[in-house]
Amino acid sequence: MPRASVADTLRAVNLVLLPLVARGLIVRRPPLVAGAEKLQLDRTAVRELQRLRRIYGPGPLRLALPRAVALILDPEDAKRVLAESPEPFRADSLEKRHALGHFQPYGVLASSGVPRDDRRAYNEQVLDTPAPVHCLADELLGKVVDEADTLLAVSEATGRLTWDDFMRHWFRMVRRVVFGDHAADDEEVTDLSGALRADGNWSYLKPKSRRKFERFEARLLHHLAKAEPGSLAGLMAQTPASPITVPHMQVPQWLFAFDPAGIATWRALVLLEGHPRQMERAVSEVADVDLRRPHELEFARACVLESLRLWPTTPGILRDTTEDTEWSTGTLPAGHGVVLFAPYLHRDDERLAFADRFEPSLWTGDHDPDAFPLVPFSAGPVVCPGRNLVLLLTSAMLGRLVQHHEYRLPARRHLDATEPMPAIYDPFRVTFAMRRRA
Repeated sequence: MPRASVADTLRAVNLVLLPLVARGLIVRRPPLVAGAEKLQLDRTAVRELQRLRRIYGPGPLRLALPRAVALILDPEDAKRVLAESPEPFRADSLEKRHALGHFQPYGVLASSGVPRDDRRAYNEQVLDTPAPVHCLADELLGKVVDEADTLLAVSEATGRLTWDDFMRHWFRMVRRVVFGDHAADDEEVTDLSGALRADGNWSYLKPKSRRKFERFEARLLHHLAKAEPGSLAGLMAQTPASPITVPHMQVPQWLFAFDPAGIATWRALVLLEGHPRQMERAVSEVADVDLRRPHELEFARACVLESLRLWPTTPGILRDTTEDTEWSTGTLPAGHGVVLFAPYLHRDDERLAFADRFEPSLWTGDHDPDAFPLVPFSAGPVVCPGRNLVLLLTSAMLGRLVQHHEYRLPARRHLDATEPMPAIYDPFRVTFAMRRRA
């Protein structure tokens, strides 16, 4: 199997892996995201992986590092890794176990074997994974519309929709969905989740904060004990669990996942603001629609998915090999870390004609996104169990934001539909001018 030279390994580390880690794999570091946007580091990373593919071929490329690591350079190999997870491609990689151990040591993503199977099944039951429309959709969508309307009222008064205001009401919605309406104002549980995830960015390089974790766990148990009907907590109380499930330790992953879901929704609004034709379609889709009731909202979902394709909120997908695996170019020994760099899979302009365009049609109608290595929610047996729930809630939020209001961005943040989309777009420095549509 090809092995990169020391010089090429250093280039891959400096241009691909270090920027990936520096921005924060678990929670984003806004100052570094701003710097990465300015330098468009993901475009540099994609170019570097294309260069390595030309030199070494499309097969997995081993790096000359003390930690055995291979880069996946071919879309079909990426599909294989995801399809054959968690065995022989273990999803709870070494780095991931240590990172998640800061805030969800018994979560499904930090588990393997029997505990993983048990916790995965529990997550799928509560999150209603197979269903396009969650069994609590009527109750949950009401919470989305409530928070969207309160946000819009605040923004109408000032004529500005800010990132901070959006995320404040987004996480009020999240707490109401997960725990129930009684938790709407408990910013502490969200702040503790964020602080522990920030610790998780350091993986095994930072000691775990027992005090912080215990405070977080206490807030979780306090809210879950209420088992409020019409919330995920209420469903948890009705869902059988085994001695190894540790139900309350599945919740941190849900809080974690809703953070990038908010980012994806916000960026989808940015994309629509810069693409008038698509905005018109998004507005038309929700005209005269009661968003408190479940609707397909295919185009709104497609816009969120396309936001995640253009700017993956999980840019690095990590696996560890549990046994020797055979490839067209040779054998990859057991114990190797395997890295899938999502921006490369999504934005490889040498293979994908649509790489740098806003193309929601990839996710609508008869188009088959599986024809391409597009992994906004991972894929295969370890695909995100909350995919359908997240898309239900994000599409409703996006739909409500555009249903009766229009938005404008200043030139420096506006995306020009005639130009390639940037490789990185910083969501934290966005403020829309907004008003109710006449």
